[in-house]
Amino acid sequence: MSLKSFSIRLASMIVTLFGVAVVVFVVIRVAPGDPIAMMLPPGASEADIERLRGLYGLDKTVVEQFFIWLGGVVQGDFGTSISLRQDVLTIVLGRLPATLELATMALVIACALGLLLAVLGTRRRGRRAEAAVDLWNGMTLSIPDFLWGLIFILLFAVAIPLFPVSGRINPQLNPDYVTNFLLLESILRFDFAVTGNLLRHMALPALALALPLSAVIAQVLKQSLKEVMGLDYVMLARAKGFSEFAVIWREALRNAILPTLTLAGVQFTFLIGGTVIVEKLFSYEGLGNLAIDAVINRDLPLIQGIVLVFAVLFILINLAVDLLYATLNPRLRNG
Repeated sequence: MSLKSFSIRLASMIVTLFGVAVVVFVVIRVAPGDPIAMMLPPGASEADIERLRGLYGLDKTVVEQFFIWLGGVVQGDFGTSISLRQDVLTIVLGRLPATLELATMALVIACALGLLLAVLGTRRRGRRAEAAVDLWNGMTLSIPDFLWGLIFILLFAVAIPLFPVSGRINPQLNPDYVTNFLLLESILRFDFAVTGNLLRHMALPALALALPLSAVIAQVLKQSLKEVMGLDYVMLARAKGFSEFAVIWREALRNAILPTLTLAGVQFTFLIGGTVIVEKLFSYEGLGNLAIDAVINRDLPLIQGIVLVFAVLFILINLAVDLLYATLNPRLRNG
């Protein structure tokens, strides 16, 4: 990426973040509900209400509030949570690793399952197996992730209690780690008891998030494989005596997978956004669960901080996808 294109991309990122900040700041303030009234007990005096409004800066105009908040954000101060009475940035960064690990696990499952289905559908094209793959993809896409979560709770927690459906880790373990990336750090420390417990808590929500995405990946990759299978170099590989599986795996897949990798990277942003409902459903201690609690409590500074962090994540992921595509695509790389 040239310096000029990088400067343009950086400028567009700043404009996007500013637009997100304006929209979320205005929208949550025109929504009904008074966060100060929710904090105070019934019968609180007007003096108490005005004092709290002044403490959180809600006694000023919306424009003044916005620029005060924006000035703090530029300096790394996202404000104080109304409901939790803690620094917003500290709270958000404390919950963010759990959401990133859950979304990453879901992406890994979706890519593995989508790859398997696409190869199977291509290998058995024109047969019942391909029809079964298409049927499974259609069914998977028609069921949203939160409904998959409910199905898994009924199947694997109520009917057959195999997995926990609440929390991120057993409280008895309580690992004293440096970061809140518990799964990654437990693997690096070879603390497999913690790793196994984290994976058991993560299994059902990650699978619920992964299934719809796996169907999208399978459809796109299967279509790309079908197009590649008719090219000359694939025909040459067949003429050399390679098995059909070897032709798909060694020759066709590496050329057909590029659009799928780009799609998976873009869908990862939607996957992070989709964790909101699924995390609440499984009481998973991530950023999505925190976002719902913040909305219920009308915690304006916390809502603003969460949305802004989500926006930064989306922008960075899209930038990484563009760089990856330019790196893997020889035409863009050479150009």
